[in-house]
Amino acid sequence: MTDSTARYAAEVPRLPDDALRDVKRAHQPFPLMRAALWTLTFVVAAGFAYIVAINPNFGWPVVAQYFFDPTVLQGLYVTLGLTVVAMILGIVLGLLLGVARMSKDRLASSLSGLFVWFFRGTPLLVQLIFWYNLSTLFPRISVGFASWETNDLITPLTAAILGLALNEAAYMAEIIRGGLLSVDKGQAETAEAFGMSRSRALWRIIIPQAMKSIVPPTGNQLISMIKATSLVSVIAMADLLYSVQSIYNRTFEIIPLLMVAVLWYLLITSILNVGQSAIERYYNRGDRGAQAGTPGKSPATEVEA
Repeated sequence: MTDSTARYAAEVPRLPDDALRDVKRAHQPFPLMRAALWTLTFVVAAGFAYIVAINPNFGWPVVAQYFFDPTVLQGLYVTLGLTVVAMILGIVLGLLLGVARMSKDRLASSLSGLFVWFFRGTPLLVQLIFWYNLSTLFPRISVGFASWETNDLITPLTAAILGLALNEAAYMAEIIRGGLLSVDKGQAETAEAFGMSRSRALWRIIIPQAMKSIVPPTGNQLISMIKATSLVSVIAMADLLYSVQSIYNRTFEIIPLLMVAVLWYLLITSILNVGQSAIERYYNRGDRGAQAGTPGKSPATEVEA
């Protein structure tokens, strides 16, 4: 900013807060129109909720009967366990892949890029079925002098964890790489100027600042993982969806049991949305502090005015 520009900005009078609020109101839609839109939205939503509530085909008594059924709860625990394990492995491996992708080492960068290309480019369902049928290609797995039957190692549980974790790692690698790229390169240069090694600067300076860009998409990936676990039902893994399927295969009450699964998925994702919002506010607290200290907002400026 030049001296003349700075002098001009300092001489421009600032509007009082009341005047600013009046200007904002002037640019908003007409109050009556907004009230009509809100009323229409409420009427449509209430009408749809009423139709769903009174429709006997949803079988709400059956939904209430099986919502806390032991088989359903056992499937819910499996879904949550798979999500936690797959996300932890995916984040750790994704962090290593993301750092390797940005490395100046051509071999590490190429291998990381190849991993991301393959696991992002093939459907998760295909990967799960592939891992479950790995014994078709390799009847035995040997490591050094040890050897095992593939079917003894690749159970539905291990196939589900491998498929979910490796697929998640490919996406997390790109998320983490994007977050690292969002940090100004001058941060790393300054850290190195103070004598920090590249690895120490990465863990102490770069990654903490990149978290603001990494957390929101990671929260989205966690919510997607909750829903992606439903795919493991095709390899006979007793998750939430598989559990309700096993019940409606006996009772033939398909829609009510599917509604049980839907309500549990919605409940879990709603809780995760609240947690994600809290974490985002935590990492954005620096921005709020900066906005509170902008010219025209600080108490010192008001006193000078």
